[in-house]
Amino acid sequence: LLVVVKNNLSPCWRRFSVPLQTFCGGDLNKPIKVQCSDHDRDGSHDLIGVFETNLAELQKAVDGCPVEFECIHPEKKQKKKSYRNSGIISIKSCKIETEYSFLDYVMGGCQIHFTVGIDFTGSNGDPNSPDSLHYISPDGINEYLIAIWSVGSVVQDYDTDKLFPAFGFGAQVPPSWQVSHEFALNFNPNNPYCQGIQGIVDAYRQILPQIRLYGPTNFSPIINHVARFAAHSAQQRTASQYFVLLIITDGEITDLDQTRQAIVNASKLPMSIIIVGVGEADFKAMEFLDGDNGVLKSLTGEPAARDIVQFVPFRQFRNAPREALSQVVLAEVPKQLVSYYRLQGWPPVKLPEIKKM
Repeated sequence: LLVVVKNNLSPCWRRFSVPLQTFCGGDLNKPIKVQCSDHDRDGSHDLIGVFETNLAELQKAVDGCPVEFECIHPEKKQKKKSYRNSGIISIKSCKIETEYSFLDYVMGGCQIHFTVGIDFTGSNGDPNSPDSLHYISPDGINEYLIAIWSVGSVVQDYDTDKLFPAFGFGAQVPPSWQVSHEFALNFNPNNPYCQGIQGIVDAYRQILPQIRLYGPTNFSPIINHVARFAAHSAQQRTASQYFVLLIITDGEITDLDQTRQAIVNASKLPMSIIIVGVGEADFKAMEFLDGDNGVLKSLTGEPAARDIVQFVPFRQFRNAPREALSQVVLAEVPKQLVSYYRLQGWPPVKLPEIKKM
């Protein structure tokens, strides 16, 4: 393990973590040799000194009460009788922390709540036309339905009640025919839940002939909707509920600045956002929201606390097995869930049992 601080005669090394097995093989009394050197760019580092300790000794270091070690250069100690040390290394803090996995949280009682948001804006085309992204082919599918099945069929296994809220945005809805950016697919705003993934599919098919595709394409209302539930859950301060929002869209987003702010706010909550882009549109805005090329920031410059958005263009998987899409789409959710609970310092609700031999 190499930790470097450059151009500093009194360095303060950053906090770092290392697996216990790598560090000392799990043996708290196993000798650990610490070597301090003067860093040279060409790799010929000059030894300053060494000391030996063990994890049991290092663990005595807690915040505000450091443990100190003399850094000894063996040759200098041998040559000079007056030699004392080449400096003091002070360990400020050392503690063993358990790192829980995605399965630890899920098996420990964490419920994953799955919500779907579907783009019903005019840019999708008339659902009655075969050119439309909402056109349901003779075999009963389109890209929206495939995306719902691919993601939902995996996520539903982590939700015990199998009741999923499903919303549409960007359409004129009856009876007032006002544009809505957050309407329940089952037309029941007080109970927008669909029974299983098949329930979402059925609600989608039933609502298509009853609405008028319109616009604009606003993501922020539905992100903020799910974030309100996530914020309420976070107040419990337990790893009991995590929220996954799937947005399926043709890519022409209108409220980019508001969506950036909504995502930055949501990054502090137990929540992930998956965006599946259907059709052949330019998805640069979606790739920007994904944040893979840098930390996403709000319009005011506030950075996201963590990366919570995963964008996948459907066209890359058009001829691939359905499992391939779900595998890529859900690849980051386990890491995002673990990163949130680790950031909060919350263990699984039920800790994994240690089996005795």
